[in-house]
Amino acid sequence: MNKDFDYLRDLVIGTVESVSPSEIKVLLETNAPQNTAINTGTPTLFPKINGFLLIPNEAGALVGIISWIGIEYSQYPKRKGFKDFDLVDLPFPRRKVALNPLGILKNTLNGYKLERGVYSYPSVGDVAIIPTTDQLRAIVENKEENTKVQIGISPLAANAPVYVNPDKLFGRHLAVLGNTGSGKSCSVSGLIRWSIEAAKREKDENGDINARFIILDPNGEYTNTFDDLSSKIRKFKVKISKESENEFKQLRVPVWIWNSYEWGSITKASGRTQGPLLRRALREVRSGAVDITVDEELTLRCYYSSCLIEVKNDLNRGAVTFKGKPGKNDFGKKLMSFSKDAENDSTTITKETLKAALVDLSSELKNIAKRRHKTFTDEKTGEEVEYYDDFEKKDLEDAIETLNKFLNVVGGLIIYKGPDEDSPVFFKGEALVDHLGRLVQEKNAQQYMDFFLMRIRTMLSDQRMASIIGTKDTENENYLVEWLENYIGKSNAENGEIVIVDLSLVPSEIIHIIITVIARVIFEALQRYKKINQELLPTVLVLEEAHTFIRKYAEGSDEVYPSKMCTQTFEKIAREGRKFGLGLVISSQRPSELSPTVLSQCNTFLLHRIVNDRDQELVRKLVPDNLGGLLKELPVLPTRKAVLLGWASPIPILVEVNELKKEQRPQSKDPDFWHVWIGKDSDGNLVERNVNWEEIAKDWQGEKSEIDTGSEKVNDEKE
Repeated sequence: MNKDFDYLRDLVIGTVESVSPSEIKVLLETNAPQNTAINTGTPTLFPKINGFLLIPNEAGALVGIISWIGIEYSQYPKRKGFKDFDLVDLPFPRRKVALNPLGILKNTLNGYKLERGVYSYPSVGDVAIIPTTDQLRAIVENKEENTKVQIGISPLAANAPVYVNPDKLFGRHLAVLGNTGSGKSCSVSGLIRWSIEAAKREKDENGDINARFIILDPNGEYTNTFDDLSSKIRKFKVKISKESENEFKQLRVPVWIWNSYEWGSITKASGRTQGPLLRRALREVRSGAVDITVDEELTLRCYYSSCLIEVKNDLNRGAVTFKGKPGKNDFGKKLMSFSKDAENDSTTITKETLKAALVDLSSELKNIAKRRHKTFTDEKTGEEVEYYDDFEKKDLEDAIETLNKFLNVVGGLIIYKGPDEDSPVFFKGEALVDHLGRLVQEKNAQQYMDFFLMRIRTMLSDQRMASIIGTKDTENENYLVEWLENYIGKSNAENGEIVIVDLSLVPSEIIHIIITVIARVIFEALQRYKKINQELLPTVLVLEEAHTFIRKYAEGSDEVYPSKMCTQTFEKIAREGRKFGLGLVISSQRPSELSPTVLSQCNTFLLHRIVNDRDQELVRKLVPDNLGGLLKELPVLPTRKAVLLGWASPIPILVEVNELKKEQRPQSKDPDFWHVWIGKDSDGNLVERNVNWEEIAKDWQGEKSEIDTGSEKVNDEKE
C-alpha cells in the first residue's frame, strides 16, 4: 500500500484553485514538469494544450482537458518546517492551467474505463495528477462492440491507437471538413480502405465482404485509389476509350429513370400550365398510353374521363370550388370550356354516332353553365360584363351525369391504373416530347409551351449529354435491375465492394440532376429492400466537394431548380437514410456553405485545418461549450492531423490520421510548377508536359473519330 501511495504522490503536479461547471483552474507545483514529464514511467508531453489531467475523487478520477496554460503572480508558497521570520513575500510567478471537465475515469475489473459526463466536481485544494500511459490510452480508447477500425493515433495520449466503430461512423452520417491540402481527401479514402481491410481480416472466407461504398467523385480524384485492394471495384465514366473499356463502364442515368420533380427542375416547368402538362405526359408515356391518339374513340374516352374526374373532384372539395369568388366564375368557365371542346371535337370526328353524342354533350354542358350565367353593364365604361352566380350541388351532379352518359357511348370511364409519373418505367425521350406536343395542341397552350418544348428538345439532342441521359441503350425491361446491380451491387458483394462514379466530364448543365437521380434511386431502392425483406442493406454514399452540391438555399421560394433539388434530395437522405441503412459521408472545404439541415444530421465530424473565420465559427457550434477550446487549434493543424468528435468518438480527440502510400492517395495534389519549369522532379527524373491542342480541340468539339460509349459508338455525324 505504501508503495501505491508513494507512486500516486509522485504523480501529483498541482492543486485545484477554483471550480466552476465549465472550467477548473489548477495551480501547478513549483517542481512540476516544464514540458516533459518522466514521473509516469515513460516520457510524456506536459503541460500541453489539449492534454489531459486527472483529479481523483470518490467515483474514480475526474478527467480534464487542458484549454489554457499561463503564469500568474501569487504569494510564494509556504515552506513546511521552516519559519519565515516575518519576512514580506513579494509576488511570485506561479504556473497555472485551466481544465474543461470531460468525464470520469473509473478503475474496473477489466481496467480503466471513461464515462462521459461529470456529476462529482472536486473541491478547492484537491490534488491534480498526471495520467499514466495506461490511463491516457483508456481515455482515448473506444471499448464499444465492433470498434475494429484503426484510423490513426493520438499524439497527446502517448500515441494510443484510435479505433472507431463503423456502425457509428457511417450509420449516422459523417462530415470530413477541412481546407484544400489539409488531408481531407486522404482521410475519406483511408476510412474506406481501413474499414474494408479490417472487415477482411475479421472474416475467414476468401476475403470477400458484403460492403457497399458508392463514391460520387466530381473531380476524378479516386479513379485509381483502391486498385491495390483485392476488392472488386466498379468504375463509371462519361467517355470511354477502347483502351479503358475493360476498366470503366459508361455512366448512364437515362431520362426515363428521372421522376417528375427532377424533370420539372431541369426544364424549369412553371406550376400553372407547364408542370401539370409535363406530369400528365410522363404518366401517359410510362403507361404506354401515347398511342391512344390513333383511335378516335379511345382519344375521346381518355380526355372526357379526365373532365369527369375533375368535376367529381370539385364536388368532393366542397362549396369553395363552385360558390363565391373566384370559385363560381372558375367553375362556370370550366363548364363552358368543356362544352367548346366537345363542339370542336364534333367537327373533326368521322363517326356519325360519336359526332351526335358530342353535339349533345356540348349543348347540355352549355345549358348547365347558362343556368347561373349573368351579365350587367358597367356604368363607367358602358361595357357588358359577364359573370356567374353561385352554382348548386345539383348543377355539378347534372354535369357528372351528362359526362357519364357520353362516356357510356365511347366505352365508359377510364380509371388510370398504370405507373405514375414518378415510376422508373422505360420510355423514349422523343416519345415524351412528341406526346407533350400533342397535349399542347389539345389544350391550345402553345403560347405557354413553345419555349418549354424547345428546352426539352435541346437537352435531349445535345451530343455532350446523349451518352449519359440517352434512352437508346437502355431499351430493355431488365435495365433497371442491371442499373441497381451495377451501382449498388448484387447480394454478398458479388459485383463489387466499391463503386466509383467519375463525374469530372459530366456537362455542368446536368451534373446536379445526375447526382440527384443517382442518390435518390439508391435511397429509394434501399427503402424498397427494407419493405420487402424487413431488414437493412447497409450502404455508404460518399460525396466529394459537398459544398457545391449541397448548398444552402433561400427559404420561402417555390421555384425548384437543379441545385436546389440536389440539396433537397441529400437533406432527405440525411434525415431518413439511417432508417433504411444508407450512411452519408460528405467531404467539404467550405462548411459554412453547406445546407444546415444536412450538417445538423451528421453525428460524427473529422475536422482538418480550417482557416476561414466563418467556417471556424460554424464548426465551434458542433461541440459542447466547455470543449470549444479544442477547436481553436484548427487554423494551425498540420496535414494528417484532425479533430475527431461526435457519435463515433467517446470524447473529442486530436488524431494523427494513418498515412497512405503515395499510390493509395486520391489524385488531388497541388500542381508541380517548379518541377515542370525545370523539367525534373526531386529524384532527378524527367518531367515532360507535351501539348497537342489539336487532339484536345477535336475531343472538345466532338470530332474525335470514335468513342466507345458501351453498347454503341458515337461518331461525329451531323443530323
